[in-house]
Amino acid sequence: MTALFNDRYDAGRQLAARLRPLASRPNLIVLGLPRGGVPVAAEVANALGAALDVFVVRKLGAPGHAELAMGAVASGGVRVIEQDVVRELHVSRQMFDQATERELREVERRERAYRDGRPLPDLKDATVILVDDGVATGATMLAGVYALRQLGPAAVIAAAPVMSRQAYRILAGAADQCVCVGMPEPFYGVGMHYQDFEQTSDEEVRAVLQRGDSADDGSVLHAAQR
Repeated sequence: MTALFNDRYDAGRQLAARLRPLASRPNLIVLGLPRGGVPVAAEVANALGAALDVFVVRKLGAPGHAELAMGAVASGGVRVIEQDVVRELHVSRQMFDQATERELREVERRERAYRDGRPLPDLKDATVILVDDGVATGATMLAGVYALRQLGPAAVIAAAPVMSRQAYRILAGAADQCVCVGMPEPFYGVGMHYQDFEQTSDEEVRAVLQRGDSADDGSVLHAAQR
């Protein structure tokens, strides 16, 4: 199998080319899903001249069905409940609350690690591009789209360098637009389409976000790759 991308930064540049028509939109914000989505998002934000930030989403896996989301928690204190799933699987209030508290702790930990006390930007009436490094099932990004809807953006675009066809169909129905570079068949997993898919660390996420805050020449430096 031939890899589509050298690494996440290369993938971000290729994805940015597909998203370039959005560059003219006012109040454009690119949000990366940590960890791996943040380097990709940084390249997109740089190419489009958009603001860059991070959006922490934790899916609430249903009991006995970890990939099935019964809800989600996210940056900004957002909580999403998938009522149909909760009813169908007879999830008790106690079980749901336990899962929520557990994942909220992880959201708060990552917020502290990545934001250094900065609040989530005001997304009211913004065009938000939600970016990950790849989408297999679509569950986490779908939860992110639903969570973002509660913050009042004008539009939510789901974007990733590579997606499965199933995930693309799901996200295209939930987001205002769904954009990817490739939808290979058969889909063997996100990492198979990268030459370098080394795990992104919290330190790299912080470094990318800090450079996004401080860059004044419109460029994204790549020191964190080394």
